[in-house]
Amino acid sequence: MFCVMARYSRGMAGLLDRGLLGRAREYLDFSPVLVVQGARQTGKSTLAQMLAGDQARSLTLDDAGTADAAREDPRGFVEQADDGLLVIDEIQRLPELTLAVKAAVDRNRRPGRFILTGSSDVARIRGHKDSLAGRALSVRLHPLSQAELRGTLARGAFVDRLLGEGGDPAGLAVSAPLSRADVVGMLLRGGYPSVREAPARLRAAWLSDYVERLLGVDAREGGGRLDPLRLTSVLRLIAANQSGELVKARIAREAALSAASVTGYLDALDRLYLTEDLQPWTVNLTAREIGRRKVRVADCGLAAWLCGASADLLKDVVRGGRTLGAILEGFVVGELSSQAGWAETGYRLFHYRDRRGHEVDVIIELDDGRVIAVEVKSAVGLTGRHFAGLMDLRERLGERLVAGVVLAPVAEPMRYAEGLWGLPLSTLWE
Repeated sequence: MFCVMARYSRGMAGLLDRGLLGRAREYLDFSPVLVVQGARQTGKSTLAQMLAGDQARSLTLDDAGTADAAREDPRGFVEQADDGLLVIDEIQRLPELTLAVKAAVDRNRRPGRFILTGSSDVARIRGHKDSLAGRALSVRLHPLSQAELRGTLARGAFVDRLLGEGGDPAGLAVSAPLSRADVVGMLLRGGYPSVREAPARLRAAWLSDYVERLLGVDAREGGGRLDPLRLTSVLRLIAANQSGELVKARIAREAALSAASVTGYLDALDRLYLTEDLQPWTVNLTAREIGRRKVRVADCGLAAWLCGASADLLKDVVRGGRTLGAILEGFVVGELSSQAGWAETGYRLFHYRDRRGHEVDVIIELDDGRVIAVEVKSAVGLTGRHFAGLMDLRERLGERLVAGVVLAPVAEPMRYAEGLWGLPLSTLWE
């Protein structure tokens, strides 16, 4: 499995394991360049150091002197590790340095020459640069997942475990059921390592500062001229629609933007890895390209903070039910996205909605074309209506549907019909 682990600090309480190290190490043993991408404060530099060990040379372009040296002599800068490994942190600070990396790789294609980390997608920053196509492999580091937080990485990814049961999840491990308060606490804490254990008020202050600095400074890298206040408004609107399809006209209207400028604001948030897309799925591949995507804030704790979802609100079944359901759906998509980085089974994630209005929250399409369909509910009791979308999809797909699953804070697995199950939310990581 790809569950070889990197260790990350959890305040002063101990160390956490990350699941992505195994795949990253495999890529580094094969490719001259490994690119570690992800939002700021998700642990990229720590992962890079775990991969590099004590013998590598590590430099960060966040340091002005280091960036000046790289700008002055790019070839000498990238060649300074000789036959060793050079780690260059925050490559988006100087995207033109990728030209020197390309030239160095073309002179010597030895595997494991460079690790580049980036908190912004270099390919979408203005300026001279090289894509490093054919010379680099990339991994995406997400905020901490529950499997990493709870130390259950060795049990494998959810998809692998479900397939191991032949699509019959009755044998999946189940711990004590999660209460509504447990779920709310988990969602509000999110997955940023720095503030996982922080009190609510400090976590809110950290998130506020984090967003302000990212959108006021990092979003302008490469010459962008986006208004930070409107960029914040767009991010808040996405958080408030965490489980809904993206309607650009609505975003433009509510953020007081012109229709023509909305795409630039959305792209900036995606470039900073603050948001992630979930593309539409249909049996017809062509139709996927014209469907309407969902966009969510990548970290559930940040999403909750952005839309003002307090613990008291989310615990209230009447007032907070809809908001909790939306944030919970985004959380599940995030967990599955993160686990794709170490799952043995290759898969991609989509959402489904047909012209008749039938919907399924998450479609997990395996590399061989088979499908696992997942609905996400915050209810502690499941009824037939929770399975309606799965029932319709089963009729359409037949044997191609490996399993249809409703994930909810229920106490134990429940078989609804052949191939359709209600599962405790905790089976995602247990």
